[in-house]
Amino acid sequence: MIEFKEVYERNHMRIGNITNNEFFLELNKLNEKIQEEFLKKIIHETRSVTCDVMLGDSTTKQVETFDIKNVEVFFGDFNSKLSEWSSQGVTYSSDEDLRRIFIKSEIRTEDYILSLHASLQYHVLLYYRPLQKVIELQKKLAGLINNSGDSESKYKDESERLILEKLNELGFKDMPKQELFELFYNDEELALKIKKMIDESQPEIIDIQDKKNQFFKELDNLLLETFHTTSVMIDEQKLVNGEEGCLCNIDLEYVDNGAKQGLIDASIITEQLKVRIRQCVENILNVVLENKS
Repeated sequence: MIEFKEVYERNHMRIGNITNNEFFLELNKLNEKIQEEFLKKIIHETRSVTCDVMLGDSTTKQVETFDIKNVEVFFGDFNSKLSEWSSQGVTYSSDEDLRRIFIKSEIRTEDYILSLHASLQYHVLLYYRPLQKVIELQKKLAGLINNSGDSESKYKDESERLILEKLNELGFKDMPKQELFELFYNDEELALKIKKMIDESQPEIIDIQDKKNQFFKELDNLLLETFHTTSVMIDEQKLVNGEEGCLCNIDLEYVDNGAKQGLIDASIITEQLKVRIRQCVENILNVVLENKS
């Protein structure tokens, strides 16, 4: 934790960090209340509900989840009520099963910029919907896979034979596998021509593959997303590390010749400007309190 005195040097000044300056102590008190009320709101919006799901082996069970739309509405409301702040709206990001919903807003007051970053990080778990159709599709798919095992093996052997035959015709006899890969990669027309030749030679296998793909697609459409998070405040490092939780950061930056600076001299901020900055932070608190459930 950085201890700020009269001059604060960083890429930004994080409201809530340790300080001896009276003005920033006032902002810190506001920030403490914002953090407290924001966490309460997130806890409410991510309240658990149970739902019935089906596993891959067709057994069913109940799991806990929450409605991510509640968080989206809260963040959207947050943005709309900070009407004088610039923002790109509610944003989602994902990395496999890790998801994040967040807003980033900022407001300029003379040569100072206040920025807000509110975020929730959570995980997504996939299940099937508890429907008879899932079981029926799984049975059809299993039967298709069991009955096509030998056929697909023959298809692979026949494909390799046809590829070698065609390459021999073109003068590429005994080509090493790496060079063969590069040939197909660099000559899309040749690759498509050989694929078409293989498909036309074994239409029944292509029909089986199309059916399998269709069954898999139908099963994907019957997947159900469930959500899990942990109701704690986290910092940006934990956010980057993929930890669950929520974040509500407020930063103050100084603009010098069009560039944001991390050097903030509290002694040169006028009393009028301090009032306006304080009002901006108070507005954040008021918005959270207005949305209090």
